[in-house]
Amino acid sequence: MPSPSRPPQSKPRQALDPELKRRLELEARTPWRGLRRAIWFALLASAGLGLATMAMRAAAGGEVGSTDLLIQSSALVVCGGLLWLDRNRQGDS
Repeated sequence: MPSPSRPPQSKPRQALDPELKRRLELEARTPWRGLRRAIWFALLASAGLGLATMAMRAAAGGEVGSTDLLIQSSALVVCGGLLWLDRNRQGDS
């Protein structure tokens, strides 16, 4: 039976693996990065596909509205910019 005057012995802290610690700190700084990048890429691909469809329609002699072309081009630029801004910086993995 332990004596009541002695504090219980605490277990020594085990150090985290440095690689695991780095990955956890990175995830804390940039949560959900993988999911965000997948969404940005899907939106970028969708905008590119829409722009390619419009180009094929125009090449076939169909009419393509200038506002539609502007919207698709803007979507392509915005989604590409979001994907670029969410890139890995300064050697982060």
